[in-house]
Amino acid sequence: MLSHGARTHQRRVFICLAVLCTVLLSCCCLDMRLCLQLLTISVGCAAPAALAASVQPSGTLALGPSVFTAPGAFPTSLFQAYFNDPTATSAQPQPVISDPVTHKKYPLALTDPDHIPQADNVDPHPLPPKASDSKLLQQAMAQIQSIRSNPIFANSTCAACQATLVVGKMLALAAPGQGPALSVFICNLFDENGNCEANFGANALGSPITQVLANADVAGADGQMFCENFLGASKCPILPTSTLNLTTWFAKPKPNPLPAPKKPSGERLRVLHLSDVHIDPRFANGAEANCTTGLCCRENAFNAQSPNHTLSPAPRYGSFLCDSPISLIGAAVESIPVLTDTKDTGFAWTVYTGDLVSHDSENQLSRDYILYTETLLYSVFKQTVGSGPVYAALGNHDSYDQALDAPHAIGGELANQFSWNYDHVAGLWEHEGWIPQSAANLARAHYAAYMVRRSDGLRIITLNTDLWYRANYFNYINVTQMDPSGMLRFLTDELQDAEDAGERVWILGHVLSGWDGTNAMKNPTNLFYQIVDRFSPHVIANIFWGHTHEDQLSIFYANNGTNMSAETAQTVSWIGPSLTPLTNLNAGFRVYEVDSATFDIVDAHTWRSDVNSFPALDPQTAHGPTFVYEYSTREAYGANITQWGPNDPLNATWWHLVTEQMEANPDLVTLANAIDTAQTFNNFQGKESVRTPPVHGGLRRGEDMLYPQRVIEPRAAELPGWVRVGTMMNKSSQERGCPCRCPRRASAGAGCY
Repeated sequence: MLSHGARTHQRRVFICLAVLCTVLLSCCCLDMRLCLQLLTISVGCAAPAALAASVQPSGTLALGPSVFTAPGAFPTSLFQAYFNDPTATSAQPQPVISDPVTHKKYPLALTDPDHIPQADNVDPHPLPPKASDSKLLQQAMAQIQSIRSNPIFANSTCAACQATLVVGKMLALAAPGQGPALSVFICNLFDENGNCEANFGANALGSPITQVLANADVAGADGQMFCENFLGASKCPILPTSTLNLTTWFAKPKPNPLPAPKKPSGERLRVLHLSDVHIDPRFANGAEANCTTGLCCRENAFNAQSPNHTLSPAPRYGSFLCDSPISLIGAAVESIPVLTDTKDTGFAWTVYTGDLVSHDSENQLSRDYILYTETLLYSVFKQTVGSGPVYAALGNHDSYDQALDAPHAIGGELANQFSWNYDHVAGLWEHEGWIPQSAANLARAHYAAYMVRRSDGLRIITLNTDLWYRANYFNYINVTQMDPSGMLRFLTDELQDAEDAGERVWILGHVLSGWDGTNAMKNPTNLFYQIVDRFSPHVIANIFWGHTHEDQLSIFYANNGTNMSAETAQTVSWIGPSLTPLTNLNAGFRVYEVDSATFDIVDAHTWRSDVNSFPALDPQTAHGPTFVYEYSTREAYGANITQWGPNDPLNATWWHLVTEQMEANPDLVTLANAIDTAQTFNNFQGKESVRTPPVHGGLRRGEDMLYPQRVIEPRAAELPGWVRVGTMMNKSSQERGCPCRCPRRASAGAGCY
């Protein structure tokens, strides 16, 4: 046992050693001898003898020679084995290395200078685990939320929208089953619709939108136009029309000079033009006819000012904000043969320019609802318009989902996803005896579009204009292309065949081209315009559209309308009045007098029924709606076209002369003719509806036609959320809860039809 003094000495030694270490570290830059002296003074203890002995005075340290030359040969004793000759001078020695820990012998390939590896495909490269579909959806939503809140996108709603679509595209490709849920999320985020789940969920538009996101270039032109049109990204610039190269499009140049016009026969055929019947089999007598959301005259319709009490009961024959009840359709088809004096003879043929189905919202539609409507109405036509064939085109509402038709180029099973409808209507048209089997086969293969070559020398070509309609989501795949569906290739080839055979053509469709650009995609309709220019006026006799519900017309000019004159006017497109009163219109139809040899229209007659009179018919059953003769086109507009004979056609030249008269004399816009000054140019378009707004400011020339300037005069709650621009009746989905899907821009032609 140590004595107290010994223990004290021991503690001093330990302390000295500790202090020694600290001082040495802090004094490393000093002379070591001085450092030791400081140590002794500071702690009162002697430095260890061994340490003191090792410190020599500066300059006295023993060193080896100042120069050494290593041997030229590699010291082979460093390693036990080599892959090559370590004494050779042509390459570096490659020793064999054995790892004492892993017991692994490393191969020459690891360090072989002649074969340096380009990729490590042996070692693990960890990745995060594959996310479940639900987690992908959660992450997509989180990223979209971040995009919305990121200040980088604060001044660019267009960029934010496209970035959102990029996230959506990745989800659509990786977990397509989650696409509809993301569509609903985006809908709610952008506040696009009051019922996002019903309209964009898995049982509605969620599926086609997912397809579009998966196939479109959403970061490029496709996404830019998608955002501009559907998501209200007003700062997205509208893409200009793509440069059109027609070098190889047409098989032959336009004949110069043109073939001599066909000589009129003097025999006039009667042809019926029906459009936009929009039967509502769910029409409820007595329901709210002046509703403020959705389609009126339905049990679920109401007016926000009186949600629990009906303000305006729906008459059984229809009302201004409702589609056609079957009672109105029955009255119309009973009236047509009597009024047109075709009860015994029937019509030579009938053209139907689309839209059989009602304006239901997405969640209220189904395939069977479409098929039911098609079967019912084509059967009615067969029984009532006589033995002549009915040539029909599909409208944007004659599909499910509405306005959607996918191009075959989408590929795989999706290429035929709408064939159920094409097969059905083709079968019905063939069953009714309206088209031959060859035309039915064309319809099945070409989106329900077909060509019929009549025995009298006229060819009827129908088009599915959903394939250029702005509301068709599938049209936002490859927006820079002119004909992604191939429909216009089909049209061009058929027109070339007609030209080669010396025959004339009528073209039928639903959504009109041209106009002011708000109904149709620019690139396909630009190509269509060039096709019309190439084959007019010698091949294309007339074009027929529907869709707007109004009585209208447009003129196609040569050279893109750069010079609008009687000499450059090429072809007329007739836009048929609707039978449905929607929106704020009277019900109507038209009959053409057609020369049997030239197939030019010599006159056109329009009838209408006053929807404002329908409520008075409810208390009795003795009388139904009255259809009255409205006007003769030749008489209404041709009084001052003195150079035109009574049998000359109402062709593009005649119509241009009419527009010149209107421009020169604005009174002609108001006074249709001297016989009945109540029939005005403006009122003819609305079929003389009491709700047709007046004209202010004369005419304005559009892309390919003139049309009156209209302003709205609100009538209390009668016209909630409706605006008039040009000749189009537009309905803003934001203002009135539009039951159909349409482009967001509230400008002429952008309404719901």
